[in-house]
Amino acid sequence: MNLLATLHRWAGATIGAILIVLGLSGVALVWEDQWIGVPGANDRADVSASALTRTVNSAIAHHADLTRITFAGDSIGLHQAAYADGSGAYLNGQGAIVEQWSGMWQRPELWIFDLHHYLFAGDIGKTITGVAGLAGVFFVISGAILWWRTRRTFVFRLWPKRMTRSAIIRQHRDLGIIVAPLLFVVMLSGTVMIFKPIGAVLVAPFPATVEHPALPATQVDRTDWNAIFRLAEKTFPGAEIRRIQFRDGTTSIRLRQPFEWTPNGRSFLRIDNTGIVTVDAPTATLDRQSVTEKFYPIHAGKVGGNGWKIVLTLTGISMVILGALAFFGFWFRRK
Repeated sequence: MNLLATLHRWAGATIGAILIVLGLSGVALVWEDQWIGVPGANDRADVSASALTRTVNSAIAHHADLTRITFAGDSIGLHQAAYADGSGAYLNGQGAIVEQWSGMWQRPELWIFDLHHYLFAGDIGKTITGVAGLAGVFFVISGAILWWRTRRTFVFRLWPKRMTRSAIIRQHRDLGIIVAPLLFVVMLSGTVMIFKPIGAVLVAPFPATVEHPALPATQVDRTDWNAIFRLAEKTFPGAEIRRIQFRDGTTSIRLRQPFEWTPNGRSFLRIDNTGIVTVDAPTATLDRQSVTEKFYPIHAGKVGGNGWKIVLTLTGISMVILGALAFFGFWFRRK
């Protein structure tokens, strides 16, 4: 037990600062749609095939090397275009540019996203956040074990009674056990999105992925956006067209079917450079793929409405408090 306590303290003192950054940036991203502050963000989105066609043509004309467009939806009434050089733009329902940028530092939602996912360090930073998530899972489990010995002294406090080492430890222990289940969900869901093998182990008990029925042989004009969007609507009735992506000569239309939790969906129509169309999409069956796609919306507050966003906010703030006081108490209040 003493070894477990030592590991818990030293790991917290080492990784606590990263968890503070992840907690603060995560809370900001949960409420991103509310503070984005671009004209037209609260407008009702027009997502008809003709309106989306107008948006794509406008985005292509605006700048070279368009890589994707994320279309407007319930959360934000603007379309977001991204280009290969890191620039981007917001377009309204009429296809007009209402905001543009040449790099991520010009838009807070972009650099906060990069901070939370990559720590401004690319794939290395992504790996570090994954390790921090694994450490967070360890903190929750080990902290619960260590708390059990002192459960009779439990007192709920958001802040230590005094800024002494013993008071900080006691507050840390008792606040931690309250938010432990939520921290476990947040940490684990974030980790499995980075380390895919861990996610594969978690979903292994579910049936293998059920493939969507293939399309009859279909070919379209890759420049006829109206026809492409109408084909997407016909292929997935009731689905929401969420994104268009360009990569390696392939155009992908990404849709969200009613049973999908991920805000941009996991249903694709892929069009190769000859215009041949293929389907890559989940079904409503509860299989490994459908379970996997729920990790992100749970982690990011994209499901459950404002109620779950508030829960995630309180969880993130608690993580910041726990991490900050653990870091301070260990390094500045040690005997």
